Amino acid sequence: MQTDIQTTATIQALETYMEQHMEEGICIAFSGGVDSSLLLKIACEIGKKTNHKILAVTFETKLHPHGDLEKARAIASTFGAIHKTIPVDEFSDPTILHNPIDRCYRCKKLLFRTLIEYAQQEGYYYLIDGTNYDDKDSYRPGMKALKELGIHSPLLELSITKAQIRTAATALGISSSDRPSAPCLATRLPYGTTLDFKILERIDRGEQYIKTFGFYNVRLRLHQDILRIEVDRCDFMKFIELQDVIVSKLKELGFSYITLDLEGFRSGSMDINIDHSL
Repeated sequence: MQTDIQTTATIQALETYMEQHMEEGICIAFSGGVDSSLLLKIACEIGKKTNHKILAVTFETKLHPHGDLEKARAIASTFGAIHKTIPVDEFSDPTILHNPIDRCYRCKKLLFRTLIEYAQQEGYYYLIDGTNYDDKDSYRPGMKALKELGIHSPLLELSITKAQIRTAATALGISSSDRPSAPCLATRLPYGTTLDFKILERIDRGEQYIKTFGFYNVRLRLHQDILRIEVDRCDFMKFIELQDVIVSKLKELGFSYITLDLEGFRSGSMDINIDHSL
């Protein structure tokens, strides 16, 4: 019962938030993940009541996993949003290519400057992203860029956690409520490693292959010649049972040395030696 009350309160807080800004024209940076899907669903429901259309924009970039774009387009369509795709070449800023520790800051600055320009041309002036309350405890240099550009993060502002987001999304029947996070592919390489699109494509193909066996969280992190595989600890035995076919596929993709990380999946495992105050 307490969970139901909390979920209702979460949804009502977001409804009130969206209603307060509807006249400004709401544009949501929409990845199709659970965070932005919850925001878009609620914004569209309020928009229908107030006769306002919501603009959802998905970035088409070189660093995000393939397949995300079609998923985002399908979800936005079911909500009744206006959905647009903006192609952005992250490497128009050549410094991003070298994967510096502030890569996320540089990338967010580029992406959201592009979004602001497009949204305002279309008459939308209240721009929203899906940063949530849990993100404040992680290394997220991109949050600085969002703040500098005046992008709003209602899930952060209202102190809504990832667990609360998933519960609310489930209650609203959102199909992506249990979808795992899908950060950009640059997170698969150590900072300071030049980003190679062919390598990132191979990593993406490897992750997608492993996921076909039903693994929930999958990350392939490449350290020079060593491919470090992260899956949830509860899936270790399943992985061992499938190791021969998985290793065979990964070697087919060109990876020579393959290892399973015994710490299991953890978001941001490339950030463990980074000063979060940077």
